[in-house]
Amino acid sequence: QVQLVESGGGLVQAGGSLRLSCAASGLTFNSYTMGWFRQAPGKEREFVAAITESGDTTYYADSVKGRFTISRDNAKNTVYLQMNSLKPEDTAVYYCAARYLSPSPMTSGVGYRYWGQGTQVTVSS
Repeated sequence: QVQLVESGGGLVQAGGSLRLSCAASGLTFNSYTMGWFRQAPGKEREFVAAITESGDTTYYADSVKGRFTISRDNAKNTVYLQMNSLKPEDTAVYYCAARYLSPSPMTSGVGYRYWGQGTQVTVSS
């Protein structure tokens, strides 16, 4: 049974930082591209960042580029999202997801096979 468990969310003031973690089990972690998505109340889910199996290539949404960093530790089956210079508009539930050999664009949630339950990030102004 595949499980993706996010942690590290919380309440932070604008300009602050948080580090999200996603621990994976039940899958061959280093065979999966890992991604982070977010969904704010009343809005559609949107792509945040992704990292390839070996960690050598990363992708970011324009809205987080330069502020967020995705990384992974294949020995620990964990993917991270370091979020700096947080803004109130970053408030959302953040989900990690696992993608395997999908033809869909990296930024599309359609291509991700497994999803975590989400962790809430709230940025106050």
